[in-house]
Amino acid sequence: MIQKGKKAQAQSAILKGGIMFLTAIAVFARATYQLFAQTVPTAQLMSGIGILALVANLICFLLLIRHRNDNINMSSVWLCSRNDIIANTSVLITAGLVFLTGSFLPDFILGLLLTVVFAQSAGKVLTQARAELI
Repeated sequence: MIQKGKKAQAQSAILKGGIMFLTAIAVFARATYQLFAQTVPTAQLMSGIGILALVANLICFLLLIRHRNDNINMSSVWLCSRNDIIANTSVLITAGLVFLTGSFLPDFILGLLLTVVFAQSAGKVLTQARAELI
């Protein structure tokens, strides 16, 4: 029988994995919309928000790195933090490319790449949570 705390951790991880998967779908939907609408995002706004978010997520990442293998929740929280850093860094690079090219394509490509990263992380968390429940 699964301990009560372990079951709650696994259920929480399933919720986090589901949210990561829904984030992947939302990013993909936005990228698809952008492909058809061909809207060019504002590079300055992307950069400002990206820098603030990157600083906050780097702090969280550093606080969590020593505890990422403690349990399934710490692992999933650390994965979320890592994904945020990847996304923030990618947004900053993309903002520069949008500024240089004046095109929507860098942002569209970023959306597709982030969809893959988020979906893979969701799969990892959901697999770990399922293993905990079994």
